[in-house]
Amino acid sequence: MPRGQVAWRAAAALAGAVLLAAKGAWGGHELAVYPSYYPHEIRIETVAPAEAPGLLQNAKIQGYIGAAVRFPGTPPKAIRAVQSLGGIVTLRFNPTSPLAADATSACATAAAIMRELAPDSVGLVLHPYPVTPFDGDYLYHVDRAEAARARFLDGPAGPPPGLKIRADDRVAGLVRPEWRAVGEDWDAALEAVDVAAMVADATQALDGWSGPAWIKTGWFRAEHLLGATADPVTKERADGIVRRLKSSDYRDPVERINLERDLVAALTQGCRKTVIGYTVKREYFNADFNDGIENVGFDSLAGLASATFIRTVKLKNFPWNGWLALGIAARPETAWNPIAGFEDGFGRLLWSAVGDAGLIPAPYDAGWMLNRVSDVRAGAL
Repeated sequence: MPRGQVAWRAAAALAGAVLLAAKGAWGGHELAVYPSYYPHEIRIETVAPAEAPGLLQNAKIQGYIGAAVRFPGTPPKAIRAVQSLGGIVTLRFNPTSPLAADATSACATAAAIMRELAPDSVGLVLHPYPVTPFDGDYLYHVDRAEAARARFLDGPAGPPPGLKIRADDRVAGLVRPEWRAVGEDWDAALEAVDVAAMVADATQALDGWSGPAWIKTGWFRAEHLLGATADPVTKERADGIVRRLKSSDYRDPVERINLERDLVAALTQGCRKTVIGYTVKREYFNADFNDGIENVGFDSLAGLASATFIRTVKLKNFPWNGWLALGIAARPETAWNPIAGFEDGFGRLLWSAVGDAGLIPAPYDAGWMLNRVSDVRAGAL
C-alpha cells in the first residue's frame, strides 16, 4: 500500500478521534436526506387472477399487474386502482358481404351496428375514432373524434335483416344472439386488440434505449389497425405520410400535426374496417397506511407494467426504500436478453426494474423523460 494512502487514512482516523473526544456523537442507520424512494428489494411473482384479491388485501403483494381482478363485492377502502387504455375494438366487414359493396353502404351498416351493440356487457366505451383520450395526441384530433361520434352514434337504430356478426370471446357479449355467425357465413367481425401488447410488440429495446417514440401515438395505432385493409390508393397515400412522420420530414410542429390528422382521416374514410371503441384497464394496488404503497405513477397505455411505476412508487411503511412485492398474471415465456431487453410481460416488468435506463418512456405522451439525470444548462462559474 502506498505510503501516502496510509498517511491519509491515519490522518482521517486521528481527526475522527479528536471530534469524538471534543463532542458526543449519536449513531443511527437513518440518513438525514433520502436520495431516492427506489425500493432496495423488488419481488415479482406470477399470481393467478383469482388469488390476487386476497394477496392484495393482506399486503402479501402491494400491486397486481396485467389482468382483471374481481373482488367479492366492493373492494376494501385500502385497495385503489389506476386506469389505462385496455383494448381497441374494431368492426371489419367480410369483403364478400353485399353490405360492404361500397364505402357508403359499409359506413351506413357500421353506424347501424354500433347503435345496436350492448357496450356495458364488456365495459366498452363507444368511440368510433382510433385516437382516444388516453393518447397524448388526442388534443389534435378531438374535433374529428366528436364529429365521428355524431356521425356513427347519433341516428336511428336498426341494422339490416339477416345480419351475421362474428365476434371473438372478449367481445361476444356485444352481439345479440340472433346476430352471431356460425362458420364462414358472416358479414362483419368484431375483434379486440390489446393495446399494451401492441405497443410492446412494436417496441425496440437496445442498450437501455426503448422506442421509437411514435409507438405510443394514436396515429401510429390507426395505421397499424386500419392500414392493411385500406384500398390501394388510400394505402399508398397513408404509407407516404407515415414515411414523412417517421423521418421527421416536415417543417414545424404545425405541419406534423396536420400530417397526423390527414393520415387518420384517410384511414377512417372507407369503413370496411373501423374502430368502434375502447376498453379501460384497471390495475389494483394496496394503499394501506402501514403496508401499502403511495406516489404511484403509471403509463397511460402500459399501466403499472412500466418503468414509470417502478421509478415513482414508495412504500408507506418506510421513509425511504423498502421491500416491494408485485404480482403479475404473465409467466416467463421467452429468453431474457440483458442487451436487447426482455420480450415477455414478466421479463419487461423485470427489465424496467433492473435496466435502469437513462431515459424511460414518458407516461402520458410519445417521447421520453429523464431518469437519474437532470437537464442542467452550463452557466458562468
